[in-house]
Amino acid sequence: MAKTGTICGINGPVIYLKGNCGFSMAEMVYVGRERLVGEVIGLTRETATIQVFEETTGLKLGDTVEASGGAIFATLGPGILNNIFDGIERPLGEIAKTSGKYISRGVSVNSLDTRKKWSVHMTVAPGDEVHGGSVIAETQESPAILHRSMVPPNMAGRVLSAVPDGEYTILDPLVTIQLADGTEKQLSLAQKWPIRVPRPVAVRCGASRPLITGQRILDTLFPIAKGGTAAIPGGFGTGKTMTQHQIAKWSNADIIIYIGCGERGNEMTQVLEEFSELTDPRTGNPLMDRTALIANTSNMPVAAREASIYTGITLAEYYRDMGYDVAIMADSTSRWAEALRELSGRLEEMPAEEGFPAYLASRLSAFYERAGLMQNLNGTEGSVSIIGAVSPQGGDFSEPVTQNTKRFVRCFWGLDKSLAYARHFPAIHWLTSYSEYLSDLSPWYRDNVDENFVDERNRLVAILNQESSLMEIVKLIGGDVLPDDQKLTLEIARVIRLGFLQQNAFHKDDTCVPMKKQFLMMDTILYLYQKAKTLVTMGMPMSVLKESDIFDRIISIKYDVPNDQLEKFEEYRTAIDSFYETVLANNA
Repeated sequence: MAKTGTICGINGPVIYLKGNCGFSMAEMVYVGRERLVGEVIGLTRETATIQVFEETTGLKLGDTVEASGGAIFATLGPGILNNIFDGIERPLGEIAKTSGKYISRGVSVNSLDTRKKWSVHMTVAPGDEVHGGSVIAETQESPAILHRSMVPPNMAGRVLSAVPDGEYTILDPLVTIQLADGTEKQLSLAQKWPIRVPRPVAVRCGASRPLITGQRILDTLFPIAKGGTAAIPGGFGTGKTMTQHQIAKWSNADIIIYIGCGERGNEMTQVLEEFSELTDPRTGNPLMDRTALIANTSNMPVAAREASIYTGITLAEYYRDMGYDVAIMADSTSRWAEALRELSGRLEEMPAEEGFPAYLASRLSAFYERAGLMQNLNGTEGSVSIIGAVSPQGGDFSEPVTQNTKRFVRCFWGLDKSLAYARHFPAIHWLTSYSEYLSDLSPWYRDNVDENFVDERNRLVAILNQESSLMEIVKLIGGDVLPDDQKLTLEIARVIRLGFLQQNAFHKDDTCVPMKKQFLMMDTILYLYQKAKTLVTMGMPMSVLKESDIFDRIISIKYDVPNDQLEKFEEYRTAIDSFYETVLANNA
């Protein structure tokens, strides 16, 4: 018989039950006549405390709460990709069919389509020994992704029977295995996993290869590794969401999980419209074939917003276990933290800095620690990379969410409102940003791009740092009094900012730039610097050097050299040599 309790108090999304109901901590429950989904978050001798993932208007004292018998879980199986879910993995498309444009309370739909038949290829036979992570069947979930159905991580045994290849639903029994204690267990294409529990792995590996995004300031200056963590903090309008869109569209991750956590509904609409129209540059198929969206907009209940982050990371870990590289876009963790703060206030917990709960740091660390490059239980290697947007109020990076996030991520892409207002995108500021992955990824850059890549990257950053120091002097006494070598530094820094760091998302060649072109652009800029510096050392004034259009020609390389015609860079080397010789000849 199901365990039940009676509501004795309601405080927004938090409800209280009187007495010992027999519920377990973190157990999923059904609340009231409409069977709203909730979760047990506190237990004492006198009361049980439950957070409800739906609007609680209309609940009343004395309503019944029924236990489900298990923790809140995600359903994992074919059908996750090319789908959009709410914060507790209910497909919004199916909800729209039953309740229209707005989610009605208590709506009950299956997370995945239980009627659709999938073409299944079996990979085990009777007598095989299997364990957690062993692949039992393969399904072509989309043209881009082969779905590998696995034995749940906490199970091992011997296969007693297996169905032949054919068409099956996600609930049809495919394999019967005998566990070590003699009991028999049937496995299907779908399995369930509690969202707050990380899926186990065999080995956590160190960072060794980058997540290539096609964005020059990220790939060259502040790279993130596959399995890495990054934060994109910035005030309103600085481009957090657009930066994540660019990474989602162009990164070399196999699968994208996009979590819209507490963002505006029109932003999620834009994601849906853009992604459904985009073509995957790797396969030529729609990008949605390898993307899953979780939408929990700002007008949805805060408790579900808090759960949406865990739902997304659980889906990502599932595909990681198949051997895929997964990238999570969490937009934004500030809204998630605000949901924590609201729930904490309802629970009358002691507030910490700016009203956030004292456990904010531990929750953030638990989330980001689920990223990593892993050797899975089945011997494959996969990764989960987390890129979380942070929305500090007023763009203040000293507020608690940004500061605590910096403790747990190794990549910090700080957005700057002055760059955004100057239409310099991505508005990631090179002086406030950093990446701790550079030393880990240096061998990869040397072996796969160029042996001088990291050295030239460091020279580029040094020039930008020198520019920052010189600009302090220019603001005080003007630029005319600077010696010519320092004027050259400012001019080359301008070339770097406009020709390399600034990127046009709407230009077919500049929206995503391959690593080889990024290096050649950087190499060409530094070659110009070298030649110009030689001329300045020989006594040529900067006014003479700037009579040539060579600086502006180098800035326009990003548009003038197509990504598939990199041999054209030789023309620019020749042009720089010609500039050098012309200046020498005219001033001999």
